[in-house]
Amino acid sequence: MIIGNYLNIFGLLEGMKILSIVGTRPNFMKIAPLIDELKKNKIEHILVHTGQHYDFWMSKLFFDELGLPKPDEHLVCKSSAGVDEQRDFLKQTLKAALERQKPDLVIVVGDVNSTVAGAEASHELGIKVAHVEAGLRSFDNTMPEEINRILTDKVGDFLFTTEKSGNKNLLNEGISKNKIFFVGNVMIDTLLKHREKAKAKKSRILRELKINEKGYCILTLHRPSNVDNKESFENILSILEEIGNKIKIIFPLHPRTKKKLKSLGLSKRMGSIGNLILTKPLGYLDFLCLMDNSKFVLTDSGGIQEETTILGIPCITLRKSTERPVTVEQGTNLLVSVDKAKVIEKSMQIINNKIKLNKKIPELWDGKTAERIVKILLSNL
Repeated sequence: MIIGNYLNIFGLLEGMKILSIVGTRPNFMKIAPLIDELKKNKIEHILVHTGQHYDFWMSKLFFDELGLPKPDEHLVCKSSAGVDEQRDFLKQTLKAALERQKPDLVIVVGDVNSTVAGAEASHELGIKVAHVEAGLRSFDNTMPEEINRILTDKVGDFLFTTEKSGNKNLLNEGISKNKIFFVGNVMIDTLLKHREKAKAKKSRILRELKINEKGYCILTLHRPSNVDNKESFENILSILEEIGNKIKIIFPLHPRTKKKLKSLGLSKRMGSIGNLILTKPLGYLDFLCLMDNSKFVLTDSGGIQEETTILGIPCITLRKSTERPVTVEQGTNLLVSVDKAKVIEKSMQIINNKIKLNKKIPELWDGKTAERIVKILLSNL
């Protein structure tokens, strides 16, 4: 921060323009603290929203709750396109936006299609790229997100990592150590800033859903490996039927998951599961409040593995691998897979208070990551 302020005193940063690209809910949570920090340093900032999450509850509500400014450019994304087609469409659309805005640096966050499209579009136009949340690897190339991470890091000029495994992965891929910066986790900046505000919603949410503190678990589900195949989805439903016999399950339905339920003919079975409470996608503060007061979380999300680690809430990850190993090594994450017997066993251990979890806070997950990132950018540009 000292370097940035020193440079500003002499006007050396006057006229610098930094542009950031977002497209999905996790992107919004990651970019919010960076925008705040850029504003503190009086750096001109341009926000581009690709429209990858087009639903009101997946986009506008998050902007409002996180205090994000209205996007300078709001693009239209081909939401129904395949992964490759959507990436290519986004890249061409973003190229046009970048040529209009002419930034000195582009910030991309996370691992969605908007991330890699923005990074490649910038690189091809000769604009420097900063990737926030670089180096994470699940080593599962069937995940579109894994391909997005690799491609984004390949063209990045500033690679900001959340955990030491990210540094190791990037070095193993032959990336120069001069591009790699271990700074911590911006998602945690956002969580720590808004946790008290989320707590204020506790009584209302629990009353509306007719649940008690620690008397429910939360489920989030959206990955293709879990919801695109009928047999895989039915396996998840059979797990929920067992768990629902012991505890209430709050399930905010992702639009993609809702669509798959209908197309696979599983809506009726889902509706018959006891103790399952379906909700629309929730805002950031409501969901944070529910996580903070839950008994445990079942998820195939990446970011939730990190958030539950900070909250000290047990997290059963419904995947075979994770790109966030620190949440398993130090945090409360249990990498269980979707094996029915294993998921039910771990769930029952948590329900019956017969499991002991790590509850360490990973290094640099202290709410000051955005400050470190902006300081590095200002001292290097």
